[in-house]
Amino acid sequence: MCGDPHAGHVALSELNLGGDRMRKFFAMAAVSALAMTGAHADVTEEDLAKDQATTDSVLTNGMGRDQQRFSPLKIINKDNVQNVVPAWAFSLGGEKQRGQETQPLIYDGVMYITGSYSRLYAIDVKTGEEIWQYDARLPEGILPCCDVVNRGAAIYGDKIYFGTLDARIVALDLKTGDVVWRKKIADYKAGYSYTAAPVIVNGLIVTGNSGGEFGIVGEVQARDAETGELVWTRPVIEGHMGTFKGEDSTMTGTLNATWPGDLWKTGGGATWLGGTYDQDTNTLVFGAGNPAPWNSWLRAAGNPSGTEGDNLYAASRIGINPENGDIKWHYQTTPREGWDFDGVNEVIPFVDASGNKRYATADRNGYFYILNRDDGAFVNAWPFVSQISWADGIGEDGRPKFNEGNRPGDPSKAADGKKGEVVFAVPSFLGGKNWMPMAHNPDTGLFYVPSNEWGMDIWNEPISYKKGAAYLGSGFTIKPIFEDHIGSLKAIDPNTGDIKWEYKNNAPLWGGVMTTAGGLVFTGMPEGQFKAFDADTGKELWSFQTGSGIVGQPITWDMDGEQYIAVASGWGGAVPLWGGEVAKKVNYLNQGGSIWVFKLPKQLASSN
Repeated sequence: MCGDPHAGHVALSELNLGGDRMRKFFAMAAVSALAMTGAHADVTEEDLAKDQATTDSVLTNGMGRDQQRFSPLKIINKDNVQNVVPAWAFSLGGEKQRGQETQPLIYDGVMYITGSYSRLYAIDVKTGEEIWQYDARLPEGILPCCDVVNRGAAIYGDKIYFGTLDARIVALDLKTGDVVWRKKIADYKAGYSYTAAPVIVNGLIVTGNSGGEFGIVGEVQARDAETGELVWTRPVIEGHMGTFKGEDSTMTGTLNATWPGDLWKTGGGATWLGGTYDQDTNTLVFGAGNPAPWNSWLRAAGNPSGTEGDNLYAASRIGINPENGDIKWHYQTTPREGWDFDGVNEVIPFVDASGNKRYATADRNGYFYILNRDDGAFVNAWPFVSQISWADGIGEDGRPKFNEGNRPGDPSKAADGKKGEVVFAVPSFLGGKNWMPMAHNPDTGLFYVPSNEWGMDIWNEPISYKKGAAYLGSGFTIKPIFEDHIGSLKAIDPNTGDIKWEYKNNAPLWGGVMTTAGGLVFTGMPEGQFKAFDADTGKELWSFQTGSGIVGQPITWDMDGEQYIAVASGWGGAVPLWGGEVAKKVNYLNQGGSIWVFKLPKQLASSN
């Protein structure tokens, strides 16, 4: 999916004209504003490790590196959430906003947010006033797949780090926004980009990459956070060699074990959503996206129902040693994947009802998986969306029970050799769940999963690789499967797979979820409402209209004895670009670009 052909170009001239001047203009204001909040203390590994428990700051994507998106705060709770009011709002500016998928960070009186077109802002968290702004100088010819989004940044030491659409990682001074270093992740002309929030572990800044629809090779990279110099790399497609301190380390998998010929050289598997860090096992867990091309018949080797055609490690979750990049384990959710069921969705460590340490992940393929945290081994899986057609369940060995009749047809067997048999597959290629992060509440034991109920007509076509060109070999049209809803926020019991409650929404859900010890679940709607639900029952308790569709990720923190909540509002992302008949259904939704901050005033904290 190459996305809107103009997505990387419309506002670039304006950004290039204004970037450095705007940043320098606000630099002096930054110094005085930060002086009022006190001197910055460097953010340490210990600070990152206790991010979830430290309620006056948010230092990491996921409100903790395990990405549970749970806050122990309960100043705002079921009894008083109806009294929550806006504190301030901030406009991201610009003429063409596109999707705003960021998660804000909070540190030392400052909110840091990323915006579309690879921008980063520092905002006074008390007043909503801008301190500084950094705009990346994006070149012409970038190739973003699914809108010009950015999902967030990472803080460590005295710097803040974020990725750009031309596949670079940038380190900025927290106080001034000045560039400390800027490094190239990969070649944007070959289709690489970067949209995820980095992960930081023991002084290493760890990044993935985007671009799986262009025949790139998914990779995880770790750099020295101080200098930006590479420490290790780990490609996630078999046959490619990892590196450690500039030297070859170990090969990923075994050359040609599950890939035919030279297809592994352009095998996809983009690590585009970033990773989780499991502190208990000292493991980075990254997901690998779809194999390339989408046409699975071109990637079959030997017996298509056996492991020879699995195309490892695409559509997989991979446990990585953060010290040297070696692979500890892998689990492939969709072997010989043929529907664009990326395996990148977040993997969340948790403890089940029996006290077992587990991982949970809700896959694009429509199944909710439980894995063992020691070795990534399969434990169980259940469907979490309706009418799944590509498989008849997951076997005890963790492999899907494929419905081969629902695999798009082989175009080489078609009469004209140009278009294989069309099938209607569920879920659609945008997934039972896509990038939008779920949340886990240890108090209720439940996972809160933003999902979508839709299918697609899909067919395969001949394709050959060309650098920088879309490398799909498939065509598709997404269609809703229910008349009354597409989006579905579900509360799932990870011990049984039971869906405890469900909230149905007319338009697709595309934003993140947060849950709190106050017994609440927060998420946003494409129609613009930011909502709070009872974590136990799913009853809607509060709603606020933000003026544009919400595809951002909410956070919460406390300040001066009051609890605050923030979310980005700004409709966009993959749905309006690739949603087929679904996109027509939501084409009335307004774009925008703003951050909304809410609070519960002290005098209303006890009011019912």
